[in-house]
Amino acid sequence: MKIKNILVSQPKPLDLEKSPYGDLALKYKLNIEFYKFIKIEGIPAKDFRKDRVNIADHSAVIFTSRSAVDHFFRIAKELRIEVSDTMKYFCISESTAFYLQKYVQYRKRKIFHGKQNFADLIDIIRKHKGEKFLLPCSDIHKVSMSELLDSNEIDYTKAVIYKTVASNLSKLEIEKYDMLIFFSPSGIASLFKNFPNYQQNGAIIAAFGPTTSTAIINAGLRLDLAAPTKASPSMTMAIEEYILNESKKKK
Repeated sequence: MKIKNILVSQPKPLDLEKSPYGDLALKYKLNIEFYKFIKIEGIPAKDFRKDRVNIADHSAVIFTSRSAVDHFFRIAKELRIEVSDTMKYFCISESTAFYLQKYVQYRKRKIFHGKQNFADLIDIIRKHKGEKFLLPCSDIHKVSMSELLDSNEIDYTKAVIYKTVASNLSKLEIEKYDMLIFFSPSGIASLFKNFPNYQQNGAIIAAFGPTTSTAIINAGLRLDLAAPTKASPSMTMAIEEYILNESKKKK
């Protein structure tokens, strides 16, 4: 099967031509389209109150995404809570830490960040065990985060402040794509919410990350391509490897 049309279940890169997907499309004459399968919605303040989580009881906040940053300060504003100037912020990456400038004076705050994953951040958090941490998160979040915090005996409270919901994909002609690429279990859930009778047939389904791969298999679909791997650490590299392997089979 020759791959021509690829659907990526993520937002389109700001500059597609300069992105790895743009290079891939040009090199192999592919039509690559992007569509958000999921969207983020904030938990209303009245619902947040029901969990009886008091932001003011905490001396530090753990941010794992920009969405967590946005919705933390939204909730604080809606509840008319003034976040203390002494609050410490622990961010999963440097880019997330810099994003905090949207809400706080960066140079005047105690802000720490990891390299890119939660395991890196835990090493920093462990050095501040005296703090009481707040972990703002989605209704669908990685259990491994809580497991790492628990195993390191970190005093923290989990606060669900936003949720992941399926986008409306009614305008999408799902059957026309030769390859579908997913990055989260939520994307798979969105696929079946929008297309409950979806049949994979000859379509190639790709997954990024082990939890996404598991979700695809659990949904009764055939997993054709999984990334990252040692040889292909990115999804675009994995797609190229797949295309090259398929072309070799035809020779």
